[in-house]
Amino acid sequence: MERADAALLERIKVDPAVLVGKPTIRGLRISVEQILRALSAGVTKEELLADHPELEEEDIRAVLVYAAERVSGELVYPIRPTGT
Repeated sequence: MERADAALLERIKVDPAVLVGKPTIRGLRISVEQILRALSAGVTKEELLADHPELEEEDIRAVLVYAAERVSGELVYPIRPTGT
């Protein structure tokens, strides 16, 4: 992981007292999931920043780095059809 990515990941916080421990941005009540769902639905970065003035551009980048780090650790196992 690059140094810049590590710095961005420091923006992602997990606190059981905030949103039941879901990963959030800087402890705000804005979850990583919420931002990812908005982006996947076509909401632009500019729209997110306008709708949530407490967000910073680096927060959105941090969400993407966080998601990439989680996916990179996934293991995929081939499944053979039954009866073969």
